[in-house]
Amino acid sequence: MSVAPKASTPAWPTPPKGGWTADDLDRLPNLPPHTELIDGSLVFVSPQTAFHERTVDFFKWHLQSLAPADFEVFREFTIDIDRQNRPEPDIIVLRAEAWEESRQTRFPADAVVLAVEVVSDDSVSRDRETKPVKYARAKIPHYWRVEDENGRAAVHAFELEPTTGAYTSVGIFRDRMKVDVPFPVDLNLAEIKTRPAKR
Repeated sequence: MSVAPKASTPAWPTPPKGGWTADDLDRLPNLPPHTELIDGSLVFVSPQTAFHERTVDFFKWHLQSLAPADFEVFREFTIDIDRQNRPEPDIIVLRAEAWEESRQTRFPADAVVLAVEVVSDDSVSRDRETKPVKYARAKIPHYWRVEDENGRAAVHAFELEPTTGAYTSVGIFRDRMKVDVPFPVDLNLAEIKTRPAKR
């Protein structure tokens, strides 16, 4: 007597008609860490490189140390753009009043003044094309995209142009990054090291 094999359970949740919503990210069980919602679809993060890890650490530490008291800096925290978009920038700087309680899982996009993305192999088109459009539409005033140029950081800085509602470039920084907004920042990008110095 043969027994039909049992149907396997899908490894990931099947999206409902119309796609997932921002609220679903807090309700779906067993999602991998740092899952994002882009256009109603779940986006899973691939294993990160040493460059990505060190660069995110660098910006989190320096921005936190330089930010005025009325700003907060968070690493890998989702923001609500709309019902179908809840991305997770690598770093966000936001107005401090948006942090309401310790169990908070997301922040409203209109509280964010700077979003920083460190580009990975699997995020190139999202970080260069998809996310900047969404961040601009959410009126986030500043967007920095950090690229890996042979192990050295190149920061592409953008500012929202109010008459067009789109980002405009304010510079590409490789060795030193000095800007006045959203608050004064003077960074030595050469400090981002992806491996120990040889002795």
